[in-house]
Amino acid sequence: MIRPVTMPKWGLSMERGRITAWLAADGDEVVTGDDLAEIDTDKIAGTLESPGSGVLRCVVAAAGEDVPVGGTIALLADPETPAEELDEAARQARQEIDAGAIAGDEGPVTGTVEVDGRSLAYATLGTEGDVVVLVHGYGGDKNSWLFVQEPLAEHRIVHALDLPGHGESTKDVGDGSLGTLADAVLGFLDALGVERAHLVGHSLGGAVVVAAAAKAPHRVEKLTLLAPAGFGGPVNARYLRGFATATSRRELKPHLAALFADPDLVTRRLADDLLRYKRLDGVDRVLTTLLGTLLDGDAQAIDAARLLSTVDVPVTFVWGREDAVLPPGTTRPDVEHVDGAGHLVHLEAPGAVVAAITR
Repeated sequence: MIRPVTMPKWGLSMERGRITAWLAADGDEVVTGDDLAEIDTDKIAGTLESPGSGVLRCVVAAAGEDVPVGGTIALLADPETPAEELDEAARQARQEIDAGAIAGDEGPVTGTVEVDGRSLAYATLGTEGDVVVLVHGYGGDKNSWLFVQEPLAEHRIVHALDLPGHGESTKDVGDGSLGTLADAVLGFLDALGVERAHLVGHSLGGAVVVAAAAKAPHRVEKLTLLAPAGFGGPVNARYLRGFATATSRRELKPHLAALFADPDLVTRRLADDLLRYKRLDGVDRVLTTLLGTLLDGDAQAIDAARLLSTVDVPVTFVWGREDAVLPPGTTRPDVEHVDGAGHLVHLEAPGAVVAAITR
């Protein structure tokens, strides 16, 4: 059987990606999750992981090529697959890339729902299976899940949500409390008719999904918490305040470097996109209000650990070992630390995060 490896769609705006390097070569045996190639998008560079196991029988697109989303860039197959079949599949894939348009890959389905008088935006991938809801952190949005939503959606329905005040949702967080944000998540489930879901939260979003589980544990199948706020340890208050008050790329970029173990991942486009968001009406008030939720002086104001102690659902913790925003502070023995990853562990080590969510 031949399995195509395609250019992923990492974010709603991505139309093409550039292969900057192949990390596997013709003839290499690979398994699901092995690194195959480095891909550069208009926002961030990432590593494409193998969608299956087999032998990399044919590289269709070379390093340095720009390929439309959905285009076949390589072929995996069993060693027994006849060369003639591979040649024909490669010829067709090459023809599609050269034509510049790939049929049948329309990316996430986007939509909005009304919850407590606010419009909440979301993007959905997958059509059947268990429901997973991804909740971003402070100043983030649904696009922050660009590297994990697609692999998760292979066997699940995966919603990436914009919290109130973020992304394309209404720029109003009310009192900005954890309870208000948790109600938004539960209202989102109500609006989509979802009875139970696996909630995945990053940073502030981690504390939000814990609060949602504390309010309605019967709605939560499982929690996966990525560098969650509210579990003890220090917080980089300088980063949070710097992000909230930065008004130019020059002011913002040094703070963004704190998000990654590899600061080279902070691109001009990433900084420009965040500045565009920060300049929207109401965002300044949103970020200032949420600072009051996150910080008590220079310490964490949230106690998500206490909330979690009231919830009896399976929980998985994942933390980048080089997190410079919320350094791992919990003494829980069940935290999975990821080497070479910072606060945005789902961007720097998506394979480890997908494995933790699906385990």
